Amino acid sequence: MTEARGSTGLNGTTHARRTPGTPCWVSLMVHGMAATQEFYGQLFGWEFRPGPQQLGPYVRALLDGHEVAGIGQLPPDRHLPIAWTPYLASDDVDVTAETVRHSGGTVGVGPLDAGEAGRMAIASDPTGAVFGIWQAAEHLGTGITGVPGTPAWNELVTRDTDSVVKFYQGVFGYRLEPTVSADFDYVTLHIEGHPVAGVHGVGNALPRDRGPHWLTYFEVADVDDAARHVVELGGHLLKSAHDSPYGRVATVADPEGAMFSLIHADRRES
Repeated sequence: MTEARGSTGLNGTTHARRTPGTPCWVSLMVHGMAATQEFYGQLFGWEFRPGPQQLGPYVRALLDGHEVAGIGQLPPDRHLPIAWTPYLASDDVDVTAETVRHSGGTVGVGPLDAGEAGRMAIASDPTGAVFGIWQAAEHLGTGITGVPGTPAWNELVTRDTDSVVKFYQGVFGYRLEPTVSADFDYVTLHIEGHPVAGVHGVGNALPRDRGPHWLTYFEVADVDDAARHVVELGGHLLKSAHDSPYGRVATVADPEGAMFSLIHADRRES
């Protein structure tokens, strides 16, 4: 998991244009912008500044001056699931969107220009999991990784990996690396020899009220402390802190119900 930062420099920053298919940004659409900014500002130390307004009010979260994520305002009449959405890099979002359609997916928003920042679309795979597509112009994506408060990994949680990995391989050209295990259904998506995302088949354990969905992991210095802080700030603990092959992990939700995971990665594998 930690090897996904293969493009990250020694100082923790990365500003190079991402290879197509690489997760390059995460964004959250919510009803309460001010409360959400307060929650994540307290949890991760983020500050905020205005971003493109094509889809309504939108801010970019900054950590030590580097852009790390986006938060936007949902229209009052839109009652969509509140969820973090990863954006996958593309050299031509219009071509990628058309490939999504031809591969059995759906394009729900765009493609459209996000001011001078770039061009984007929001799509869903054949199982309904939502993801973004980003063609960078001035805004290249997350500007710092590998430190607390930054996205560390993105993982598709679905019923079984076989039903969807071919879609992502066809659209983005991933090399697939399945985990050979009788009781663990997992496929790692690779680009240019680096793992960039995962697909986790959980079978009947998939929440019926959510369906297949992408899950973003955020780096923290101490998972147990961060999970407690989430609850103190009005969020929810969904899966208690536990050790995994990649480090200590907990799954939580913010006050509006957006689910995400906290991880303190095991650097021995980096």
